[in-house]
Amino acid sequence: MNGAKIAVTTEGGQPVKEVTTNAEGTWDVQVDKPGKYKVTLDVSSLPQNAEVRGGNNVRTPTVYEGNCSTVLYALQAKGAANQQQQEGGESSPFWTQAAQLTFEGLNLGLIIALAALGLSLIYGTTGLTNFAHGELVTLGAILAYAFNIGFGLHLIPAAVIAVIVAGILGYLQDRLFWGQLRRRGTGTIAMMIISIGVALFLRYVFLIFFGGQTEAFAQYTAQPGIEIGPISAAPKNFVAMGIELVVLIVVGFALLRTRTGKAARAVADNPALAASSGINVDRVIRIIWTFGGAIAALAGIMLGLSQNLKYTMGQDILLLIFAGVTLGGLGTAFGALVGSLVVGLFIQVSTLWVPPELKSVGALAVLIIVLLVRPQGILGRRERIG
Repeated sequence: MNGAKIAVTTEGGQPVKEVTTNAEGTWDVQVDKPGKYKVTLDVSSLPQNAEVRGGNNVRTPTVYEGNCSTVLYALQAKGAANQQQQEGGESSPFWTQAAQLTFEGLNLGLIIALAALGLSLIYGTTGLTNFAHGELVTLGAILAYAFNIGFGLHLIPAAVIAVIVAGILGYLQDRLFWGQLRRRGTGTIAMMIISIGVALFLRYVFLIFFGGQTEAFAQYTAQPGIEIGPISAAPKNFVAMGIELVVLIVVGFALLRTRTGKAARAVADNPALAASSGINVDRVIRIIWTFGGAIAALAGIMLGLSQNLKYTMGQDILLLIFAGVTLGGLGTAFGALVGSLVVGLFIQVSTLWVPPELKSVGALAVLIIVLLVRPQGILGRRERIG
């Protein structure tokens, strides 16, 4: 929405800057130092028929050095909540908000599931806990941004090219780096520590070439929301969720039905036995790395559609990716989907009772409770120890 006035002050009330939103409803304020700030939307600058959903026009984001903090205000028509309550009879603002947050949780859960699927497959076939997987998510978003903004391609072909390029880079990553470490007999613990170094290296490479600012794709950035019952969302969210769900189902059934999928499951179960039965283990692992990199890139593009792009976007959801993989069951494709959906739902729905700053706590609490009852995860298999 154009023309809304935003005032930014320090936590102590010292003025920083006042800005006005542009035609796309976006705004930007540069701050001199990290810390907690107070952002206030002037409700008198809104159109007469619009109001802030929930009535809270004040946000208190924390800005960290080198990072951007996003502040969003969801608007709705005045009296929309009361009108929905009257038309719905037994409906209430609480249940309307719960339905909206459930939808947003499913949206977030599917994005996490895409990223978690590649991580789970790589772990299943190699035993590598890859802390650089979040950077593969960021890479996909940055590649799509480069083709979209840098080369002037529409976002759809730019996204397709970015996914293909990320898949090729995933193949080369294993062939030239991780595969060499495996042949040298590097242990999984050492490789995990190396992956942390790779993550740090890639993160600052992204910072050098992409910068620390927040960017957005050229298309589908600002879309008017559509109402479906108590749910309000931009059309791109529905399309993105459909794509994510189709990709997850196709990959899951490919693992069950295709020869490559069966070979991948054999390698995950017992690499030595798979090799003795004629399966080319290295070839299977490189195929998994290729698809893992491509799927992670797609997750990054979808995440960039739902929020702005920044060089730490993959790092920001890495803990949630690990939570989804662990909760669903390490090394299982459908487990990554189920676990990620549970994480996404609890993150969003928990904001009905806890402050948004603590929304990840609910998902991690569920992770701990489930693992206490079922250590192998929801769809994981028990393993003999000793």
